[in-house]
Amino acid sequence: MSLNKMSEEFEEEKLEWVAGSADAKERIDKYAKTLLGEDVSRSQIQLWIEAGNLVVNDAPVKANYKLAEGDRVELTIPEAEPAEIEPENIPLDIYYEDGDAIVVNKPRGMVVHPAPGHSSGTLVNALMYHCKDLSGINGELRPGIVHRIDKDTSGLIMAAKNDKAHASLAAQLKAHSVTRKYYALVHGNVSHDQGTVDAPIGRDPHDRKMYTVIERNSKQAVTHFQVVERFGDYTLLELKLETGRTHQIRVHMKFIGHPLVGDPLYGRSKGIKMDGQALHAAVLGFEHPDDGRYLEFSAPIPADMEAVLQSLRNR
Repeated sequence: MSLNKMSEEFEEEKLEWVAGSADAKERIDKYAKTLLGEDVSRSQIQLWIEAGNLVVNDAPVKANYKLAEGDRVELTIPEAEPAEIEPENIPLDIYYEDGDAIVVNKPRGMVVHPAPGHSSGTLVNALMYHCKDLSGINGELRPGIVHRIDKDTSGLIMAAKNDKAHASLAAQLKAHSVTRKYYALVHGNVSHDQGTVDAPIGRDPHDRKMYTVIERNSKQAVTHFQVVERFGDYTLLELKLETGRTHQIRVHMKFIGHPLVGDPLYGRSKGIKMDGQALHAAVLGFEHPDDGRYLEFSAPIPADMEAVLQSLRNR
């Protein structure tokens, strides 16, 4: 099945829709296919219907069921089954390492953990080769991974080497005590020198590959920003995450009218071109899971993003 972008967190997910007047007499499998787009085949949807994962008005249906206006459709996307992960000898830019934790500067373009379509070449494949000892709390799919950053976001990420360390780091993330600062180049002139975006984020009901600011089926998301440098029609921001939702900075910046340069999902087609969004996880700080020491690390803006900044300065 094709779940490359459908279930990147590999967790069971429930979706709900209500059929409108234009959907009346539409086959349920065709209706679901239209809503889910190219990431899922119609045959996969039919398998979900047969398994009882898709119901209408709380009752199982067949694939040829014809919708009526007002029908409530619920789809439970089951947890994806991971393939066996192989350690790979991939060079790592290590900023810190001991028996409990490792901090790595992830390059743009590297996926954090395996997913359908990305079974190799990920940070997890590299960590499994390098460390040999990663925590098992997240199971086979994401050993050691406490948090994640997007494929095309560069920067610092931490991983745990044992379950005790994993529990400590995860608790710090939940308590919002981990320091996470990013640099982002955004479109437009951000008029306020600093500010906070406090807006809930959830799946975009119109495009499931994307997230959006939405009240229903969402989670609280808070991003603090400060202007570092202005270039007229572009602005370099330092952003501090209080929460860590999927695509949080990318969604929040689009929400306030300043999408990230190069962002393939939330950005603009015009202007500076980059291979992925201009977003870098520059600072990561946390309490050591064993002795409580505060550790903080900084990684410079990567060369491709720095080159864009220099070109803006030289205009």
